[in-house]
Amino acid sequence: MDSRRFLRTSAAALAAAGLILSGCTGGSDAAAPAGSATGAASPSPSPAALKKYYGQKLAWRDCGVEGFQCATLRAPLDYAKPDGPGIELAVSRVRATGPGERIGSLLVNPGGPGGSAVDYLQGYAGVGYPEPVRARYDMVAVDPRGVGRSEPVDCLTGPEMDAYTQVDQTPDDKAETAALEASFKRFAAGCEKRSGPVLAHVSTVETARDMDILRAVLGDEKLHYVGASYGTFLGATYAELFPGRVGRLVLDGAMDPSLSALDLNRDQTAGFETAFGAFAADCVTRPDCPLGTGSAREAGEALKKFFRDADATPVPTGEDRALGESLATTGVIAAMYDEGAWPQLREALTRAIGGEGSALLALADSYYERDPDGSYANLMAANAAVNCLDLPPAYRGPADAEKAVPSFDAASPVFGTGLAWAALNCTYWPSPATGRPHRITAEGAAPILVVGTTRDPATPYKWAESLAGQLSSGTLLTYEGDGHTAYGRGSDCVDTAINAYLLEGTPPADGKRCS
Repeated sequence: MDSRRFLRTSAAALAAAGLILSGCTGGSDAAAPAGSATGAASPSPSPAALKKYYGQKLAWRDCGVEGFQCATLRAPLDYAKPDGPGIELAVSRVRATGPGERIGSLLVNPGGPGGSAVDYLQGYAGVGYPEPVRARYDMVAVDPRGVGRSEPVDCLTGPEMDAYTQVDQTPDDKAETAALEASFKRFAAGCEKRSGPVLAHVSTVETARDMDILRAVLGDEKLHYVGASYGTFLGATYAELFPGRVGRLVLDGAMDPSLSALDLNRDQTAGFETAFGAFAADCVTRPDCPLGTGSAREAGEALKKFFRDADATPVPTGEDRALGESLATTGVIAAMYDEGAWPQLREALTRAIGGEGSALLALADSYYERDPDGSYANLMAANAAVNCLDLPPAYRGPADAEKAVPSFDAASPVFGTGLAWAALNCTYWPSPATGRPHRITAEGAAPILVVGTTRDPATPYKWAESLAGQLSSGTLLTYEGDGHTAYGRGSDCVDTAINAYLLEGTPPADGKRCS
């Protein structure tokens, strides 16, 4: 798997810290949820009120990408007002290639929140998933509301985003604290001004309801789905709302829906420390390690010194943006998602410590999905919008963030302070949270496969253990390794187990471990 593609489709997870009717399902039951989600964004609409959405037909057209078709799905903007305005969602598919009997549609979501599922399908899943899976499923993706091509949330211009990403996130005094607070307020105000009414309606519950409309319009009785990272929360939410419609669900790199925003942020901070520890232990054995040849702990101290130096004197990059502590930290964190990026990080750190920061800046840009022309994808805007609706904010204000710093530093001596302050972003959000932390059991659902990686930086392994334990039909598959998520990342054991589940419907034995 290409590391840059992986970084671009997965890196949004850190920001969680700052974080259709053509056949099988007809009649009045098509829209009736078989369960309910705690903190749902709106009351459950009646089946009759949603009939026009469940009864729509998709007009497939050529995407301009060989082998793929595209269409537009309509859903209510506000499920509490299904007769009100609608929202248009971008859908793409590639048909099952055969041989073998077609099983149905397999929806994919790369996570974020904010990652484009359509880009993920066309750039990887639709051509890179195992051939036996693509042979028997139509591979399908829908950009969630507010994301990618689905009426995207917009917050800041390119130059404004450049300024936002460079704000010091480890404030040393009241002036720097006020500047950081002001940057979060400007970001939130920009989202409210530039995004309009969609900003209040991009919750995970609403997106899960959209997926059920898509399932029905595609003609599938059950939803088959592979979700990575945040996509696991989306899949689990679907199972909670519609347990009787769960088909084969793979939740890879699981989130824990029972945790508060503060606990999620702190756990994720510890996950990045674990991932950095693995990188550092490998780095110090290599002659090109820029962090020394001592212990992993000493490598961490060397990196912290580099961050402090960059805070005091940003590193030149050959362009208008110098590499300060915030961008340098983001560049390092971006490379934690995939051990395949470790050589790139060693080189980038070597150059940055030597006074030339362009390579580490490029890693930070890949994380933020900043293009060379200075424009940004809507990843970070959508990420904040969804997260700030799904959970109440971690803090009431800067004083709470300051009090939390010691516990974050205990979780990660390298990244703790910056990630503690990053969690301040939802404090100023213009739309109140509609979700609450809660356990998801999805009683009555078919077996659901939860996958966890032991040294996952963004979704700590204990989250997978927790989600698998919460789900009444959850089965845990463990990958003993590095990087974010496990499917398609080099473990034959993991891939064989997931492929068998998708093709035959039988999950591996609960507790199966792979390396």
